[in-house]
Amino acid sequence: MVRTGSASATAGPTLAVVAREAGVSVPTASKVVNGRDDVAPDTRRRVTEALDRLGYVRRPRFDTVRTPRLVDLVVPALDGPRSGAVLHGVEEAAQDTGLDVVVSADAPRPGAARAQCGWLDRLTARGSVGVLLNLAEPTPSQYARLDQLRIPYVLLDPAVEPPPGVVSVGAANWQGGVTATEHLLSLGHERIAVIAGPRRTLCAGARIAGYRSALASAGLRLRPEYLRHGRADEAGARIRMRELLDLPEPPTAVFACSDRMALGVYQALAERDLTVPHDVSVVGFDDLPEARWASPSLTTVRQPLAEMAATALRLLVRMADGHRPEGTRTELSTRLVERSSTAPPGS
Repeated sequence: MVRTGSASATAGPTLAVVAREAGVSVPTASKVVNGRDDVAPDTRRRVTEALDRLGYVRRPRFDTVRTPRLVDLVVPALDGPRSGAVLHGVEEAAQDTGLDVVVSADAPRPGAARAQCGWLDRLTARGSVGVLLNLAEPTPSQYARLDQLRIPYVLLDPAVEPPPGVVSVGAANWQGGVTATEHLLSLGHERIAVIAGPRRTLCAGARIAGYRSALASAGLRLRPEYLRHGRADEAGARIRMRELLDLPEPPTAVFACSDRMALGVYQALAERDLTVPHDVSVVGFDDLPEARWASPSLTTVRQPLAEMAATALRLLVRMADGHRPEGTRTELSTRLVERSSTAPPGS
């Protein structure tokens, strides 16, 4: 995968040289470089191989002396506190590097297929220096087109393991799981359950691993019935919390692997006329604004979304300037924010 070409580079072969090498016309080579779909697969392969052999570097379609340099940020949705925190971090870092940010949403309408990379067509036409992908799981076609077009990109908090060599920035999820569980243990809880998102997601696996490690360090065995996976939202967590409350020996504390899931736990407890933290202590993960607004306010593990986004942008700029990061994964530390949703058992 090639992601290190500089958008401002002037050296290297021209498109005409690439076209001659591949045995096609310049307009056809241009279609391949710009990600157009109206090219036969064999022709696309020949042009792509010629691009790789000759080391062609995509050039922006504007005069960088007169036009601000642009970077694209692709998010699943434009509303919501998570996207707002990411955008805030990107904007601040972009100002420091003299970049302007273009934001696109990439989420299917209900009942519709996922959009076919409309944002990718637009950023190619703009000549963006690179793209930050704050998508849970970019599609194989999106990866392929970005690599084919030699557009530098960085993943922000990917939900699943990215392909080899792809650069990403995330939070220290394992340590966050340890911190949340150790906090509950320090209050005297031993019957601690965890509610996490789908099994295949990176953050769920890492946070549960931290939970397991903290229990083991405290000399407690993992109770399989206390480990629950489900949808990573309020409704999914509400279902799983109901299941935990129906156990012969329900937990006295719950580590919910996101703030949204923690709010679902609150709802399930309210349905049974149970209170937080008198009956059950709850810890979340994220530190979204909802954590402060909840009643009682939610103890949670803060992951620094704005700082993660700013770090991702700075990495992207270096990649666009031809510098390859030393590693493919950068993790920023998390920390516990204590509020009112945790207390000793039966307090």
